[in-house]
Amino acid sequence: MKRILIVKVTSMGDVIQAQPVVADLKRAFPGVQVDWAADEAFAEIARWNPGIDRVLCAPLRGFKKARSWAAFKAIWASVAELRAERYDVVLDIHGVYKSAIISFLTRSSRRLGYQSKDLGERGAAFAYTGRFKPRREVNAWYGMRETVSLALGYPLEEPAVYNLEIPCLPDANASAPADGAPLAILFHGASKDDKKWPTLHWVAVAQDLLRRGYRVALPWGSSAEHSEASAIVAQVPSATLLPKMTLTGIARLIQDSTLVVGVDTGFVHLAHALQKRTVMIFIATSADHFGNHVPFRSVSVGDGQRVPGIEETLQAIDHVHTLPVAAPASSMSTSAAAA
Repeated sequence: MKRILIVKVTSMGDVIQAQPVVADLKRAFPGVQVDWAADEAFAEIARWNPGIDRVLCAPLRGFKKARSWAAFKAIWASVAELRAERYDVVLDIHGVYKSAIISFLTRSSRRLGYQSKDLGERGAAFAYTGRFKPRREVNAWYGMRETVSLALGYPLEEPAVYNLEIPCLPDANASAPADGAPLAILFHGASKDDKKWPTLHWVAVAQDLLRRGYRVALPWGSSAEHSEASAIVAQVPSATLLPKMTLTGIARLIQDSTLVVGVDTGFVHLAHALQKRTVMIFIATSADHFGNHVPFRSVSVGDGQRVPGIEETLQAIDHVHTLPVAAPASSMSTSAAAA
């Protein structure tokens, strides 16, 4: 095995959680070159992984929104780049039309994809010369690794290795104002409204974290998220409303943090991948299927059927908050002081 292409186009959390497949392949096939095909919006994440030899990308989302001539030319150029290499195997671990088309356009005679029942879009099956084994009912992130290992015949080793190296930025927005206290980031925004947690719940968590001795920062990415973050900070003035930041800027902020609390969104998955203390709140999706679970480091709360309560989330914070933070004893809560 000399050259492998992984196709995982979107979204942010999925691309992050698929990164351990690269380390698995490099370990199983010493010297193998691993390339990655992604949407331009998420290609930056794949470039953070030094184990990936080449990142192929095109503005698929951008073209869908704008239908611009520039985006079309960029897509056409990416097709030429895609066909410039011959892969021993193409692994489509996405399973929708756009990932299938990318797989089909390669010059590989071995293109593997999911069984029809496991595809996001069943019509994607046209692109494959072979299929993965049926997926077991396991966590989605472990399932991706298991799928590829069974297809290529190598054993999995634990733990998962994400191998992400976030570049340093001269950008002043790369981190929150520092005052010596540990940083907690609250990711309140989500791609869908049904994934969002109530504002008053965030207020209670922010107040609790401040009592524990953290400085609390709230990022945002859209005008709606800015309004939501402003509503939280209005009730918790000691919290910091951050300026709008780049993807890499927020990643650096996470790298410099001590604790991340957020809903089911890509940045919280990134925090887990960077081995930060992480609490993820699930409201409309399944924590068992999409969550992160590492004792005393990553906790996922909620079952996808209800809105998790404040107390449940604070208990999860207690669980990952096993070591005292660097803050004056007078500013810490009882649970923090006892950690």
